Amino acid sequence: MRIITGKAKGVKLITLEGEDVTRPTAERVKEAVFSMLQFDIEGRSILDLFAGSGQMALEALSRGADSAILVDKSREAISVIKKNVEKTGMSEKCTVVMSDYMDFIKRNRSKKFDIVFIDPPYKAEMYAPALTALKENDIIKTTSMLVCECDADYDISSDARITKHYNIMKQSKYSRSVITIFEPKKEGE
Repeated sequence: MRIITGKAKGVKLITLEGEDVTRPTAERVKEAVFSMLQFDIEGRSILDLFAGSGQMALEALSRGADSAILVDKSREAISVIKKNVEKTGMSEKCTVVMSDYMDFIKRNRSKKFDIVFIDPPYKAEMYAPALTALKENDIIKTTSMLVCECDADYDISSDARITKHYNIMKQSKYSRSVITIFEPKKEGE
């Protein structure tokens, strides 16, 4: 696992061992995500809600994002994230927070983010609660993009709890993963 391009290009990142602990986004999938976002990263604020190793937020920062908050509830993951932040030289642009995703959202009402990465454990059923809480707690802008990586067996695009608040901008399948980029629905939609 490494940073693909930008200021920290080529920096090898540390990850936690075993998929039970964390499931790093495959490099091919990460490259596809950033191809979808390529013109929307510069100067943006990032929230990586289930950060794991921190690779998605760190890739965004390497490509010109302005700032990132990386959230994870695992002490081991937080340790890995801090090491990766140091390795990439992104300390001044990062805030690393050990917290449950819902507690973080509730404590940060009205703090706005441009891009939110949502990649919880596939079987944890956290997508709808996370996306709903982000909208209801005013964490996102009308122009925000929410990037979800989920198992191909879960049809995130047909979950009424999600489609109530969001429109799909882009969606692509990669082996066992589906990447969906949502945007908040406008008033009256």
